[in-house]
Amino acid sequence: MTPLAALLAERIRRFGPITFAEYMRECLYHPVHGYYSQPESMRFADYYTSPDVHRIFGRLLARQFAEMWEQLDRPPEFLLVEAAAGIGRLAKHILEFAQTKLPDFYSALSYVAVERSPARCDQMTVHLAPYLQEGKCRPSIEIPAHIPSGCIFSNELLDALPVHRVRQQEAHLQEIFVGNDGNSFVEVLVPLSTCAISEYFSAQQITLEEGQQAEVGLEACDWIGEIARRLDRGFVLTIDYGHEAADLFDFHHMAGTLLAYAKHQASESFYVAPGEQDLTAHVNFTALRLWGQRRGLETLGLISQTAFLLALGQRNEFADLYDDGMDETDRVRARLQLKTLIYPEGMGERFQVLVQQKSVPAAKLTALAGL
Repeated sequence: MTPLAALLAERIRRFGPITFAEYMRECLYHPVHGYYSQPESMRFADYYTSPDVHRIFGRLLARQFAEMWEQLDRPPEFLLVEAAAGIGRLAKHILEFAQTKLPDFYSALSYVAVERSPARCDQMTVHLAPYLQEGKCRPSIEIPAHIPSGCIFSNELLDALPVHRVRQQEAHLQEIFVGNDGNSFVEVLVPLSTCAISEYFSAQQITLEEGQQAEVGLEACDWIGEIARRLDRGFVLTIDYGHEAADLFDFHHMAGTLLAYAKHQASESFYVAPGEQDLTAHVNFTALRLWGQRRGLETLGLISQTAFLLALGQRNEFADLYDDGMDETDRVRARLQLKTLIYPEGMGERFQVLVQQKSVPAAKLTALAGL
């Protein structure tokens, strides 16, 4: 039993079963025992992200952000907010490239690296030290309260936001709570904890099949609405794996999409080693579009990571892939790493990119030119 498992079992013993959203929140974000409260180096035993593969990911993002700045008529300050910045690996790739290749954009750039984990914030201050000292970047534990002009972006954040779990039982939705029988965690079916769950499915015109289980991303809906409220003018860019609602809740996903990740293996062992494995659920891009629209965000496009990176890289034949002085062996290695990012069997088709705008209705972005 992990330390967090003992704490959760005691809470359930004293107060009764908890929602899966509460269980997942503690597993991932408990300030001491949560999975994301640990040093970032621990996650490499479980999974990799796109910035881990090659700097080209951050470099092409930098080009897209520079174009967004252009679309906003080059404001003197462009606030670029990265949610869940970790130790600042992606931030460093973006800032380095903007400084050397996009000097006009860099002069206007103000980077906010948002990270709640104290352990990762400590690592970030070392990783981004030159930019922190220059005043080009600042760490923060939350999204700025007011963003006059800029972009809020995330890479593999929303799949890790807590979700409620439901099951269609006898033509009614019931919620899956987490209990404990004294030896292990067990699932308990109870009435819905909030009417927001019913509204979630109604707004998307979704009815589950009898016996079907699904995740309900209320926190993701709240998140997109809140950042839209804080943004006056600019863009929201979300990179994650997921589907539109019609695909997310179809017969291929009768058991939902929730998975646990440990040692690069996926499983449905959600209750094993709480706090010591990752828990994720596919992102519902329909919900992000709808709840964002309620706060003034309009969708510019939803495309695969393959299409997104190809559109940005092909303008200069992926010259950004190479560093000065690279020999042919390193160039071949770089091309193989690029394939991991864009090929369907790698990350290319598994990840989707959602781009939304607020008060920039005429925006034309290179990454979405093919839509």
